[in-house]
Amino acid sequence: MTGTATAAMGPLTVVTFPAEIDVATAGAIGEQVAAALAPGVHAVIADMTATTFCDSAGINMLIRAKKQATRHGAELRLLLPRPNVLRVLEIQGVDAVLPIYHSLERALAGAR
Repeated sequence: MTGTATAAMGPLTVVTFPAEIDVATAGAIGEQVAAALAPGVHAVIADMTATTFCDSAGINMLIRAKKQATRHGAELRLLLPRPNVLRVLEIQGVDAVLPIYHSLERALAGAR
């Protein structure tokens, strides 16, 4: 998928999300996150640094990915420094379900 990349960092994996997450891209991105939940991975960081748009399909994918991570004994962390996308996720209550970080360093450390 164009715009999506995965990088393993020990027991952490970073999945880089594309600029737009919508009905056309959410399924493939969800598959990338699922693939990142390999045995031994304790956290997947969804790097939404480049993301400028996320619709309801993207939000649903994030919630499904969080549930899948929990089943694998892992955590899904959102790296989300853009205020416009953050605002949409806050309005939808995603911030109450998923930890959101504003820097990669904090997301890697799991420290808000």
